[in-house]
Amino acid sequence: MKMTMLKKVKDGLIVSCQALENEPLHSSYIMSRLAVAAEQGGAVGIRANSVIDIIAIQATTSLPIVGIIKRDYEDSPVFITATMLEVNELMTTGCEMIALDATSRVRPNGESLAELVSKIKLNYPDILLMADIATVDEALNAESLGFDCISTTLIGYTAESEGHDLAANHFEKLRTIIEKCTLPVIAEGNVDTPEKAQQCKQLGVHSIVVGSAITRPQLITEKFVTKMNEKR
Repeated sequence: MKMTMLKKVKDGLIVSCQALENEPLHSSYIMSRLAVAAEQGGAVGIRANSVIDIIAIQATTSLPIVGIIKRDYEDSPVFITATMLEVNELMTTGCEMIALDATSRVRPNGESLAELVSKIKLNYPDILLMADIATVDEALNAESLGFDCISTTLIGYTAESEGHDLAANHFEKLRTIIEKCTLPVIAEGNVDTPEKAQQCKQLGVHSIVVGSAITRPQLITEKFVTKMNEKR
């Protein structure tokens, strides 16, 4: 399983089909239809949140899935597959890869990232692990811990990376991560135009994840409205 999924998504587009409870498209049925649309459009994989959404998507597409569970914890800002509880839940779906927050932030119950990865490898040695990182140092740490690939998902979304953008300075951070890491690097986070996706591919990323620009119509609409209302 390990190498099969990475081969399947090589040089392609993974579409993130997610909608939280407070969002208008929150529905496992709707997520499954978005996944079908993504597959018809040429996507090579899906990133999905929650067991129910993953199962619904598996029933409607043949694409490999990067599974996550977003859950808030009072003692930690980490919410993407934060503990072994979420990993155990995801493993019931048979998803091909699990992504987890691999930032340096304090984790729930004070557990270290190294401890969590060790538990996962002990219990589920065949599952692929994607490291969602926000800094170059976090990418290097994830590599040392035995992750299978690195994703730039959280650049700009943590205190350590506040104000940063994946595309800044001609994708400087992305280029640095690619240069310093030997693992496959996935470009994710604010890849919101086809042109940015093309640039990421030209830089040598393994694949690209796009979410909001494809599957969150409320945010797409807001971009149009904001631009239309700008004073010239």
